[in-house]
Amino acid sequence: MTFVRIKFIHAQFQSRSLYFILFPLTQQASMEYKLQNMLLGFCLSLLLANLGSSVSDDGLVRMGLKKRKYDQAVRASDDRSSNGGHGVVLKNYLNVQYFGEIGIGTPPQTFNVVFHTGSSKFWVISANCFFSAVVCDTHAKYNSSWSSTYKENGTDAAIAYSVGAVSGFYSSDSVKVGDLVVKNQDFIEATREADGSGIFSKAKFDGILGLGFQETSPNSSVPVWYNMIEQGLVKEQVFSFWLNLKMDDPVGGEIVFGGVDPNHFKGKHSYVPLTRKGYWQFDMGDVLIGDKTTGHCSKGCSVTADSGADLFAGPTSVVAMINHEIGTDGVVSQECKAVVSQHGSTILDLLIATAQPEKVCSQIGLCAFDGTRGVSVGIRSVVVNESVGDSPGSCSACEMAVVWMQYQLKQNQTPEHILDYVNDLCEKMPNPPQLSYVDCNSISKMPSISFTIGGKAFQLSPKDYILREGSDPASRCFSGFTAYDVPPPGPLWTLGYIFMGRYHTVFDYGNLRVGFAEAV
Repeated sequence: MTFVRIKFIHAQFQSRSLYFILFPLTQQASMEYKLQNMLLGFCLSLLLANLGSSVSDDGLVRMGLKKRKYDQAVRASDDRSSNGGHGVVLKNYLNVQYFGEIGIGTPPQTFNVVFHTGSSKFWVISANCFFSAVVCDTHAKYNSSWSSTYKENGTDAAIAYSVGAVSGFYSSDSVKVGDLVVKNQDFIEATREADGSGIFSKAKFDGILGLGFQETSPNSSVPVWYNMIEQGLVKEQVFSFWLNLKMDDPVGGEIVFGGVDPNHFKGKHSYVPLTRKGYWQFDMGDVLIGDKTTGHCSKGCSVTADSGADLFAGPTSVVAMINHEIGTDGVVSQECKAVVSQHGSTILDLLIATAQPEKVCSQIGLCAFDGTRGVSVGIRSVVVNESVGDSPGSCSACEMAVVWMQYQLKQNQTPEHILDYVNDLCEKMPNPPQLSYVDCNSISKMPSISFTIGGKAFQLSPKDYILREGSDPASRCFSGFTAYDVPPPGPLWTLGYIFMGRYHTVFDYGNLRVGFAEAV
């Protein structure tokens, strides 16, 4: 059995940095995500670390990282760790974003990359990158003339992410991951980066190595993971993520290609089958606040396990409920408050009287109805070319109010209490481009948040989902839950490092499933 391990090392918090979720925008996804005006880039602490590699007695290649301050790490790209392995600069974003080192070419040219399960594309910055000086001049660049195994391709390539875009051309070369060498691997030499959010210029990673399915980009090159399997480099068609969130531990985490390390978890993994072979997408059950159901996913919700995401992203309606219970400081939504003021009592009466809550918003004229659920009349007008007066936002606000009121009705609350609760949620409804801050002194009083996967409740405690910037009395805390509304066929939840840090995650390509167990 062949394993390849990549270990991540913690870095102490510095002043400020970039915090983000990367979504590759395929042709279909681009239509979905571009409907959302949400910037998934957040400024926090830029954390870097150093990586080395060694071969242990069990035949596994271990790539360990050291703590380094920012300025030291930038200058240490050719340093050596204590075990003689080759050093690497690693970025650790508040314990929820990790990068590792790979080599491309012969001899290997080293690059720090994001190992991204939400994409199948593989790119690094090219020596021919002349268009984005801030990006090109501050990152490692691939030079094909330095490699004896380079093969020319030249096909144009472009990738759009939710926070930026890269373009360039395809090349082929050997790629070294741990002690495995993937031969004739196609990848994109990025010559230009559209960086509207500033993520590529501020971050120190040199590229992204996709671990998603080729179905996300059917006309692109064969992914690295596929070639690992095709070339017989791994016996088991699985890879697994373990993240160590103990800040005083020099080892920050590990990816294992071709197997699972039993020292990374306890108990047994709970596996769920994939529902979409493209992203690592599966079905999730109920969402609980404390021990109380929100009722949001009673009929199931789609969710992805995404190592390119750091926060836990979900529909605004439920994230607002979670952040309300946490006690975040949000922003006022005038449209939400207007809908509640004008229609709140009617919505509540209809919910009490009807067995079909999905029709409530269409019954009062704020949404159309497609036979199964309310649909924004604004969106519907585009589809069927009808003239309507209400805005799509009114429909969304009504749908959120329905979710919130259902939650309170399950708690047998009075109508007066329910309307007050909904108005309060409108006040604290999360603003997507911003973080939701909380009082660091109130963490012990916050409820647990649980997600039902494969019939088992996976619980996150406040220490799991509250992120802290700094360690002194002046430090700030904020919620790890962020709002992200994906249009139909959404909604879609995203499990980022907030969840994967708490639960060891196995990506089982051979059996098309994902497994979770408590990390150690």
